[in-house]
Amino acid sequence: MPETVVTYYLPGNTSPRYKDNRYQHRAQLSLDSMEQGNFSLRLYNITPQDEQTFHCLVFQKSLELKKVLQVNVTLHVAANYSIPVVSNPIGPSEDEELTFMCKSTNGYPRPNVYWINQTDNSLLDEALQNSTVSVNEHGLYDVVSTLRVRRAPDVNVKCCIENVLLHQNLTVSSQTEPSSGTKDKITDKPARPQEKNTTVFIVFGILCVLVAVAVAAGWFYRNRRSSGSYIGIRQDSWCRLSMLILLGWALCLFKHS
Repeated sequence: MPETVVTYYLPGNTSPRYKDNRYQHRAQLSLDSMEQGNFSLRLYNITPQDEQTFHCLVFQKSLELKKVLQVNVTLHVAANYSIPVVSNPIGPSEDEELTFMCKSTNGYPRPNVYWINQTDNSLLDEALQNSTVSVNEHGLYDVVSTLRVRRAPDVNVKCCIENVLLHQNLTVSSQTEPSSGTKDKITDKPARPQEKNTTVFIVFGILCVLVAVAVAAGWFYRNRRSSGSYIGIRQDSWCRLSMLILLGWALCLFKHS
């Protein structure tokens, strides 16, 4: 790769200059730091294309330019991979093999992929694996790995994505369904506690109204028979009826609490 100037500063200028537009607004020198002898370069929004060696050159101007410092810094770029997603074999099959798939995206540098037998934590034969690594639009790596193993009553494997530069190992296990073919049961969505309490309260309220009305009707029928003829409910009868209804509500609320 040909060398290019990232940024530079000359005395008398108020700010650093750029010759390569790729580094404009991404590379920064601090004038205050340089006055203290710190010539550090800050580089923002790192991409894999920034993985290279940078040269820092400092000159002192007298009668002629004199180089007083030269430092070479190699930048290594790394990005975390996403948590692997392992797909189990779907549904019953008469095939003699089980196929597992493992996917992870947006990592850097190129990953190492391992399939592990979870029973004894041993590495599975690479001949059983097929991994495809591709570069996405961000310049990062996506990986898809498949594993084919002989069908057994209970197969449990793990997929491991290793990022060597970050010393990172992301491991996800996958358990096949039991050979008996049992499946997860699907249940209706349970009502929330508040909804249950509201339902119970409404039922109790209806029962309370029915009890109160029944008590009032019984009292009214008894009062009518004792009076011999009906001439309408008197004012004191209305008061007694209201008291009976309120008493019925109070008994029901007491029972509910």
